Amino acid sequence: MQCTRRMLAPAGFWKRSLQEFSRLSKIAINAEAINRPERPFPLVTFNEPDAAENCKVMSDEDMGGFSKVHFDFVPASAEDPPHIRFHGTISNELPANRPEIQRSGYAAWRTRDMGRNLFGKGLWDLDPYSYIALKVKSDARKYFVNVQTDSIVPTDLHQHRLYAQQSGQWETVIVPISEFVRTNHGMVVEPQSDMMRQKVRSIGIGLIDRVPGPFDLCIAEIYATNNSGGKEFNKKPPTKDDHDLVSDGLLFKK
Repeated sequence: MQCTRRMLAPAGFWKRSLQEFSRLSKIAINAEAINRPERPFPLVTFNEPDAAENCKVMSDEDMGGFSKVHFDFVPASAEDPPHIRFHGTISNELPANRPEIQRSGYAAWRTRDMGRNLFGKGLWDLDPYSYIALKVKSDARKYFVNVQTDSIVPTDLHQHRLYAQQSGQWETVIVPISEFVRTNHGMVVEPQSDMMRQKVRSIGIGLIDRVPGPFDLCIAEIYATNNSGGKEFNKKPPTKDDHDLVSDGLLFKK
C-alpha cells in the first residue's frame, strides 16, 4: 500500500499545523474573537541562535552594490536580553558594470514566509490588535518597519518610521497599525487603504536613509499588542517627509 501525498507531508507542515491549532484553540478558549486580547501576540522573538534562520537579509549587494550587512545572534548577558544584531556598512557606490542600477545604499531584513498548514497559508491575523511593538536598541539612524500582507497586489508594502528615542539603550517602540503607509514600486499609493490585518505575511526592518557609513540596530522581539504603553499618538496623516522616506523603502519588497 502506498502512502498518499498528504501522508508524506514534511514534518514542518505538521509542526506548523499543530502550532496554528494551538493558537486557534487559545483564541476560542479566551473568547478573543469577541473581546480585545489583553496579552501580546508574539511575531518575532530572537531568543534562540536558530531564530535568525527564519529571516531573510537583503541589501544592494544583491544587485552588485557595495553595502555590507550582518545579521548575528547575540546571547543574553547581564546588560542585554538575547537578540539579533542587524549591522554593517552602507555604501552609495554604484556597480560600474550595471548601468541599469541608478540607486544604491540600503539594507533590510524580513521574516520568511511561514509556509502552509492544515488550515491554509501561514499568515498572522493582527485584526484584534491596535499596535505593533518592537524592543530595540538603535543607533538613531532612520529605520523603517515594513509589513507585507497577502494582498492581491504582491508588491504592496506598508511602512512606518521606527521612532527610537534613546540611542544606544534598550526601549520598546510602539507603532499604531493604523498609521502605516501603503507603498508600491517606490511610490506612496493614493488614495491610501487600510492594511489587511487579517493576512499579514511578513514583518521586517529596513535602513533607507542612504547615508554612507556604519549602522547598528539590535532587535530582541516584535509583537502585536493593544497596550499603547501610556503613549498618546497623533492621528494626523503622515507628513510629506515621511512619505518621501517611505518611497525609497520599496527596495525591500522582494
